[in-house]
Amino acid sequence: METEQSLRIGIQKSGRLTEKTIKLLEDIGLKFDNYKSSLMVKCLNMDIELLLIRDDDIPEYVQDGVCDLGFVGANVTQERRANVSVIRDLEYGMCRLSLAAPKNGSIKHAKDFDGKRIATSYPNLTKDFFDKLGLTVKIVEISGAVEIAPTLNVSDAICDLVSTGSTLRANGLVELDPIFYSQTQLIQTNKPISATKQDLINRILLRIQGRQLAEKSRYIMMNAPSSSVEEIKDILPSAKSPTILSLADPDMVAIHSVVPINQFWEIMERLKSVGACDMVILPIESMVQ
Repeated sequence: METEQSLRIGIQKSGRLTEKTIKLLEDIGLKFDNYKSSLMVKCLNMDIELLLIRDDDIPEYVQDGVCDLGFVGANVTQERRANVSVIRDLEYGMCRLSLAAPKNGSIKHAKDFDGKRIATSYPNLTKDFFDKLGLTVKIVEISGAVEIAPTLNVSDAICDLVSTGSTLRANGLVELDPIFYSQTQLIQTNKPISATKQDLINRILLRIQGRQLAEKSRYIMMNAPSSSVEEIKDILPSAKSPTILSLADPDMVAIHSVVPINQFWEIMERLKSVGACDMVILPIESMVQ
């Protein structure tokens, strides 16, 4: 009897998302060997295999059930109109699809694009934007080097992915309106899958959630007067119940907890104001709530 195929995950073979995706998978405990030298890579410690392909192909492979999961930018999934389920935003690979035009040209606002030629690798998303505005534009589909199209008189403006904007500036373009904000997402096929595969997917999701929580949190240890414990518990925002340990000095305790990294400095100042001292902050590798 033929055994069930491993859970197959599509990731970008090479590009801006590849290294971060591999690092995420390794951070959640998956082990791979020589992923750079093969298009199909087996996981060494789970029944999973990676399929390394062009990012543009990932949504279709997941849609058709060739891959069960895929790590891909939201911009690609939306542009391809893929029939898949987005099961997790992954908070890396942030970028935006933006309109841009020559710095010294006549196009300054979205309404100025009416009747103009727009070069883009994202014809569907671009057309959707202008259809909603009721404007008519001519889409010039280009697969790469979109930013040089106005210089070559191929188009009047462009719609392309932007992160820092340095490429636009280098080509005499100015960013105008962002039309779509993107990040890496984990997508799942809508084709039927086995209970065994779904169990693996649930385990992966739990681990990714733990990793994301850890990246946003820090472990804090401090000493404090026993009389300040209730005030400190009110200050700590994320702990259901902090750990409180007795010290050699009967009037002092040690308190351990977890705090959100984006509130760290404010929390630290408030803790110090009520008597906390000897505060130590440590990174967290993973969390499970």
